[in-house]
Amino acid sequence: MKEKNSKIKFAVIGCGHIGKRHAEMISRNEESELVALIDVKDKSQLNIDQYNVPFFSTIDECLASGIEIDVVNIASPNGFHAEQALKCLEAKKHIVVEKPMALSKLDAEKVIFKALHVHKQVFAVMQNRYSPPSVWIKELIESGKLGKVFMVQLNCYWNRDDRYYKKESWHGKKDLDGGTLFTQFSHFIDIMYWLFGDIHNIQAKFNDFNHATLTDFEDSGFVSFDFVNGGMGSLNYSTSVWNQNLESSMTIIAENGSVKIGGQYMNEVEYCHIKDYEMPVLAPTNPGNDYGAYKGSAANHHYVIENTVDVLKGRDQITTNALEGLKVVDIIERIYETKSR
Repeated sequence: MKEKNSKIKFAVIGCGHIGKRHAEMISRNEESELVALIDVKDKSQLNIDQYNVPFFSTIDECLASGIEIDVVNIASPNGFHAEQALKCLEAKKHIVVEKPMALSKLDAEKVIFKALHVHKQVFAVMQNRYSPPSVWIKELIESGKLGKVFMVQLNCYWNRDDRYYKKESWHGKKDLDGGTLFTQFSHFIDIMYWLFGDIHNIQAKFNDFNHATLTDFEDSGFVSFDFVNGGMGSLNYSTSVWNQNLESSMTIIAENGSVKIGGQYMNEVEYCHIKDYEMPVLAPTNPGNDYGAYKGSAANHHYVIENTVDVLKGRDQITTNALEGLKVVDIIERIYETKSR
């Protein structure tokens, strides 16, 4: 456990939009310190001079430098997450890994096993859990006020076109991206799992409407399933929406009422009608945008850093632990496996 008065020292792998967000939030936290940045690109291309910390082209160079590091934040392309996590854990560093934790359940399990073996923590980034509607609906579900959950419908309709899938980008490439559910919508699958638990009896239908020249995988899908804990659900998603995001929403039909959380990033309560219940006033949610550096609840990354510091100083529990990160990967993998049936 870290001493109360000492700062937690962070390195960040990947200096794209989200990696810079991690670096910024680390720099702003009084109990944390950014000590290194790592990226394969030339430093002159990255616009990171403001951080004034050592820069490395590889993890190996960074780890061999002798710089004291407590935590490595992995914000690189999805396909590198598991490999880089294992390397950092082998070097006895805690890790904060962006979603998805890995692109297969097997790789996620390897990361968890290594973390247990070296007695280090794995923090899976699912910052949507911190948004006021998410905190509220979690408390509501756990209170039992809704009674039995009958149906849950998750709708994720976004725009991702050639402004996002650029030729030089890792986005859209099967081995680095993994697929639409991994990169775009894993946050919402995480929220669903967090609220209602695991799923089974999965049936799915996929299509690629307008991304044939942009990606190696589908852009749309209809998925239906049953919850292991009771009730049934569906996930309908697409990145083929023209020009701008439409919505990410969750509708819950339950024994004692109905709720819908909507907006572009599931950031607004659109409907709440529950027996003997009055909707509280929620704190405002950070606004999102389609292609900006801090899209959606990326503005919640400061909570991720705060939780990491609190856990390593013995003040709190992990908000999203490694097993939950694994379950999201497992659910997505099982949905995609229906393609081969």
